[in-house]
Amino acid sequence: MHVVVVGMNYRTAPVEIREKFAIPEEQWTDAIQQLRRIKSVLECVIVSTCNRTEMYVVVDRLHMCGHFIRGFMEQWYDIPRQQFTPYLYIYEDDQAVEHLFRVTSGLDSMVVGETQILGQVRQSFLFAQKQGTTGTCFNHLFKQAVTLAKRAHAETNINDNAVSVSYAAVELGKRIFGSFQGKKVLILGAGKMSELTVKHLYSNGAAEVMVANRTLARAEELARQFKGRACTLDNLDTLLTEADIVISSTGSPSYVLTGKDVEHVMKRRRSRPLFLIDIAVPRDLDPAIADLSSVFLYDIDDLEGIVQSNLAQRNKEALKIEHMVAHEIKQYHQWLNMLGVTPLIRALQSKAERIHQDTLDSMFNKLPDLSEKEAVIIRRLTKSMLNQMMHDPILQIKELAANKNGDEALHYFSELFALEEERAATNGSHEQPSKLSAAHPVRDTADEPEPVKPALSWAAVTW
Repeated sequence: MHVVVVGMNYRTAPVEIREKFAIPEEQWTDAIQQLRRIKSVLECVIVSTCNRTEMYVVVDRLHMCGHFIRGFMEQWYDIPRQQFTPYLYIYEDDQAVEHLFRVTSGLDSMVVGETQILGQVRQSFLFAQKQGTTGTCFNHLFKQAVTLAKRAHAETNINDNAVSVSYAAVELGKRIFGSFQGKKVLILGAGKMSELTVKHLYSNGAAEVMVANRTLARAEELARQFKGRACTLDNLDTLLTEADIVISSTGSPSYVLTGKDVEHVMKRRRSRPLFLIDIAVPRDLDPAIADLSSVFLYDIDDLEGIVQSNLAQRNKEALKIEHMVAHEIKQYHQWLNMLGVTPLIRALQSKAERIHQDTLDSMFNKLPDLSEKEAVIIRRLTKSMLNQMMHDPILQIKELAANKNGDEALHYFSELFALEEERAATNGSHEQPSKLSAAHPVRDTADEPEPVKPALSWAAVTW
């Protein structure tokens, strides 16, 4: 069996393409059931977010996989494959497993280390599991990926550094005030950036939000989201006197607040500290404001500097997670190889038990005068001998199966003990899974079915 992922993300496809391949939640059932019915697909999970659409599948052969999945996409989205094939990537086996681990851990996200994708992958897996489209492989692999991501975020500091301007503003506020509990926030302007910043402040305990805007209706709309107050920019004096934090993003061609305006307000505030964030370009707040006592003014360049510094810190933490991913891939291989070992061990034990029982039956027939106690002793002693003889071979095959040539070791073990007939008799349809080969990701551009050829490296896939 082979693990394959076919998808597109924010790196390979612009938003106008990605939005065409998003799958609304109400269509998840039909989509995943249709994908599962594709020839060669044994298990499947679909991950669909604003930044990526990915189809994870377990297949019994690689030769036609890309062709079949492109056919599914062509039919489901009603888009000719020539229009979307250039945006696709395919990862196989080891690289598919690595990709899943990196996605779930936030290493493949637009904002490195973000945690939202973890919940999205988990939700997608649980949905597929409920739909019956996962099995032994994905039930283990996706749970391992989710556990890895939780551990990565718990054991590293990747989330401790703000990487957005709005969140960086909040972090700056914490440095000034220590806490936002009980603080009042004044928003100048009602644009998207202001809204995002005030959401962060509000979630961090800001007591009240006040909104001042040229248009009162828009100010009232934003204020209602946070149960706050609204006014026009002409009525700032009272709100400035009350506010602890001012966030400005109006788009005004001239200063909304001058140094003299704030100096006048600070007299009424009796020098109570005022924290101002100017995220407008051109600037809303007169730079002279920063010269006033107890006033802390930051513009967007200050915040961008913090963001870049924090991104560098996040990348350092991401390296730690990369090492964790590499370890988890090895752990996955060990688990996968044990899938092949278990039926062999079961077959060996079954064959030994059968030989043991046949031998005892023959012995007891030839020695009919044995007492019941003597028969029990013979049975126990011979069983103990048999178990001791099997102990070392079983340990050895478990160790050998975890090595690079594990498949070959399993084959020789089966031949050495002549276990094929026994396995067929005891396991029925339980076939030994093949070890996943270390295939490289490839760009899926062929329109006709053909074997997928490996690229030089996973890093070489650029679009």
